[in-house]
Amino acid sequence: MPEDLSNSYKIRPNFKQKFRPVAVKAIIHDVLHEELSGKQYNSEEATSWSKHISDTVKEKLKVQVVIGEQRGEGVKVACRCLWDSDTDNYAQDIFMN
Repeated sequence: MPEDLSNSYKIRPNFKQKFRPVAVKAIIHDVLHEELSGKQYNSEEATSWSKHISDTVKEKLKVQVVIGEQRGEGVKVACRCLWDSDTDNYAQDIFMN
């Protein structure tokens, strides 16, 4: 007789696995301060800093890092993704020195 082959594929996280923006923001904040405190903006190193920061945070998250110099100019960043408003969320932090 064949085994029970019930559908076991989950498309939504259970309550304990839901994204927690407050907890993630604290992690991002700590990483930014650890990696950028005491550094002055350097356009030649900003790419490697961004990569290192995103590698540090991205173990279980999708990460986008933007580093820019403070010169009174604006920055616009755009990205696209598939978003489920019931389960997806985001966290952000800003570091300035």
